[in-house]
Amino acid sequence: MSSSVQRRDLIRIGAGATLATLAGGAARQARAEGLEGATGTFDDMTVRQIARRLASAPYHGPDQTLPKALDNLNFDQFRSIAYRDDRTLWHGDNLVFDVAFFPRGFLYRPRIEIFEILDGKSAPVPYSSDLFTYGDSTLKVDDNLGFAGLRLRTAINTPGVMEEFCVFLGASYFRAVAKGQSYGLSARGFADGTGDPKGEEFALFRAFWLEKPQPGVKAVVVHALLDSPSVAGAFRFTIRPGDTTVFDVQSTLYPRTKIDQSGIAPLTGMFYFDANDHNHVDDWRPAAHDSEALQMWTGAGQELFRPLRNPLDLQFSAFTDDSPRGFGLMQRRRNFHDFEDLALNYEKRPSLWIEPIGDWGQGWVDLVEIPTPNEVNDNIVSFWRPKTPLEAGREYSFTYRMYWGWDAPFPTPLARIGATRVGAVVDDKNARFFAIDFMGVPFERLPKDTKFHLEPKFSGGKIRNVVVEPNPNINGWRTTFEFAPGDEKVVELSAVLATDSGPVSEEWVYRWTP
Repeated sequence: MSSSVQRRDLIRIGAGATLATLAGGAARQARAEGLEGATGTFDDMTVRQIARRLASAPYHGPDQTLPKALDNLNFDQFRSIAYRDDRTLWHGDNLVFDVAFFPRGFLYRPRIEIFEILDGKSAPVPYSSDLFTYGDSTLKVDDNLGFAGLRLRTAINTPGVMEEFCVFLGASYFRAVAKGQSYGLSARGFADGTGDPKGEEFALFRAFWLEKPQPGVKAVVVHALLDSPSVAGAFRFTIRPGDTTVFDVQSTLYPRTKIDQSGIAPLTGMFYFDANDHNHVDDWRPAAHDSEALQMWTGAGQELFRPLRNPLDLQFSAFTDDSPRGFGLMQRRRNFHDFEDLALNYEKRPSLWIEPIGDWGQGWVDLVEIPTPNEVNDNIVSFWRPKTPLEAGREYSFTYRMYWGWDAPFPTPLARIGATRVGAVVDDKNARFFAIDFMGVPFERLPKDTKFHLEPKFSGGKIRNVVVEPNPNINGWRTTFEFAPGDEKVVELSAVLATDSGPVSEEWVYRWTP
């Protein structure tokens, strides 16, 4: 993983803890914050029972008060509080995993309660200021402050060398990487009102329970309690790091209020520019993004690929589906020369694919694209939105598998989109030139003399001068066309590569705006 620390990558910063003292204080804090039942006997119903009880009462968030020395930390001060590797939870226990913890301060003020589960019993992970080192000694405060979040570590890249591969920090955000990767996009426990002009509500993982694994076991289980003014919830993450890092997620939600715009399995990342959207960005690199496209596998079996954009105005897209098979924010560009960035390693950032387990019914895969003037801001959000609103006082369960890795987890017999490039038309300043590359399995098995053609669809404007030609550089085919929007302000475009026998590619979908 890259050692370069960027402001938007703050959750990569180290921290850590071990069982020390102050257990009584942490337990009293848990009771004070409405987490009765958090300690003692623990089973898979414990967090659900706490969440159900919280949802039946008005929302009261966790403590956010901090002593004066830590009350207004800036980025550099927060980063200077470093966790001690020799004090991680399970350090020296000869396990596949250990756990480190983050201090409170800067953007991460709420006290997040953290518990360890051992032999079916839950007990607080105690806090001590001695668990950290301090670049500025005045930042060391001996109060029982508690933690802001946690990071999981394992020897993911080098035998015997513990490295973080997963972080839970801030609201309900978490991130992970596979072997050889650098952090990129994030996931969340729940989204509410994303893209709504009235504003979005950010739920919080306010408590975690860490199951101590047995020696040699290569999976770790984390339970989390979600809470917000609108919903409480219980999550169980079974996490297996490796060449692809896999999360099995069991979530149960208890709305306090009716939620019309719920977001299940939300994904959040950054798209600044690429060859399909470079118009208003003056940058020396060919591209800069965590993810290049939203990919979907519908309940009807369609495979869709929607290149992302950094629009001039907020864009909201909704893809209707019934019992989706999967969706994700994907990074297919895996060559250094795709980005030419020595520090940020965009080519090593994970794709994240969501596989629903069970029937999720009718709804939409939503995509929100927010304008950003730089690569600091996360401006892309995607999630599943159920057709039926979540009603107060009811229980809703969603189970899914998350694949953090280099590509989608399932191979396809279809040709895949290798790149989308958009530019000017020389003799028509109002038109746009599109070049789409297709590559993959069909070109390896179909006869060399197979005739391909493009089947475009468009909601407005005109498509003209369509060309389909071999691209031997990728052992695939390139299609080009000109798009003349006329007076249209928004046009939905789609296309598949086909033979006389039918489509042979996934479906390229694109939203054009001026």
